[in-house]
Amino acid sequence: MKIISIVGARPQFIKAALVSKKLRTKGIKEILVHTGQHYDFNMSDVFFSELELPKPEYYLGIGSGNHGEQTGKMLIEIEKVLLKEKPDVVIVYGDTNSTLAGALAAIKLHISVAHVEAGLRSFNKEMPEEINRVLTDHVSKWLFAPTETAVKNLHKEGIFNGIYNVGDVMFDVALESIQRVNEKEILEKHNVRPKRFILATIHRAENTDVKENLENIWQALNEIALIGWEILFPIHPRTEKALRNFGIDVHSKSKNLLLIPPVSYFEMLALEKNARLIITDSGGVQKEGYFWGTPCVIPRNETEWVELIEIGFNKLTGTKKEDIVKCVTEMVTKMEEKLNIGSLYGRGNASDRIVEVLVKS
Repeated sequence: MKIISIVGARPQFIKAALVSKKLRTKGIKEILVHTGQHYDFNMSDVFFSELELPKPEYYLGIGSGNHGEQTGKMLIEIEKVLLKEKPDVVIVYGDTNSTLAGALAAIKLHISVAHVEAGLRSFNKEMPEEINRVLTDHVSKWLFAPTETAVKNLHKEGIFNGIYNVGDVMFDVALESIQRVNEKEILEKHNVRPKRFILATIHRAENTDVKENLENIWQALNEIALIGWEILFPIHPRTEKALRNFGIDVHSKSKNLLLIPPVSYFEMLALEKNARLIITDSGGVQKEGYFWGTPCVIPRNETEWVELIEIGFNKLTGTKKEDIVKCVTEMVTKMEEKLNIGSLYGRGNASDRIVEVLVKS
């Protein structure tokens, strides 16, 4: 069996790490293709190093661009690789343009597709990620769902075959990786103390591409910092560019709002685990926070990880400044309450189960 795995963005490097390792341990020929969707070192190369991902056999170097342009370039280049390598299976991860391009290129060449993290839905078709994940699910032969909610979503769309609720591969990787993280060293590097700071990440297009939303979030972060909370904000390149383009002065900010470059995966795990609270629009960070018992305030109107909202662990606020500030203030003062933490995302063996299914097919 020959498998091509397609990655291109931070969450995909994480999801692919253990699956790739275990495929190769089984003696399966795997070829790793990196589209280049994340091309900044701290968004790409450092993750390969930390997670011990093998060097990609193909680096396509697509880079950024409008959605149609980026997806189109990926389709062209991925198809060339598939025609040359003739794999039996293409594995795609998550919901990025790399995911959709890989799935479409494969299915048009009659190559079976395996989708890791199938069945997630925000039910907002204005989100590019929603289109990517829905289309990918509907062309995939194997749908590896991380939760029972994801399975139900697929059933509602008429998909019943090839679904496997394996748990979340990000949980596998987080559990293994935290054993190799020097938390004390990372906190000292950023001059923060355990449970005495708030971590913030903002990168989704619905927030970075809409001036009103980004201004509201920026003002909310500053207001929370003025109250006295230290906020550590690893700033995504897209967010930094959007702030400049909208003329938002990042220099006139509270001294407690600390902007830093994007951090590595190990650093992010340590910061998530030790933060008092996380303000994020990232689906991956929402889950990782749950792994460590750190709740999230989400400046969006919906989330793919609805089970975390339903148990009261995370809160959706929308993007109004007042709502974000109010929710953060309420949550940090209630942190002594016991949070509802369980095992929503499996037992930490999702990668083993994925490889087992593919080997038997």
